[in-house]
Amino acid sequence: MNIMAKLYKTNGEVIEVSPKNNRDFTLEELQSFVEGDIEIINLTAEKILIVNEEGKINKLPFNELATELWKKYYGRTDYIVGNALLCNSDEVR
Repeated sequence: MNIMAKLYKTNGEVIEVSPKNNRDFTLEELQSFVEGDIEIINLTAEKILIVNEEGKINKLPFNELATELWKKYYGRTDYIVGNALLCNSDEVR
């Protein structure tokens, strides 16, 4: 099973990524994508967005594409900084 998640980088680049074990991402993999401690944002029952928990405190750069995802599900209530990983909830254990 080859799972593809999307890493939304702050420079506007979107990269498809897969877990090293081809099943689910480890905590270390998730932390490396967002460059720090993770926070999980539930978008739907199946889709989640992984972001840096302390991104705003650490003044990480604004992420326009990830913020657009946020707005799609939550409206203009907040914004995303730092790299963000969009994946299926079953890809994180």
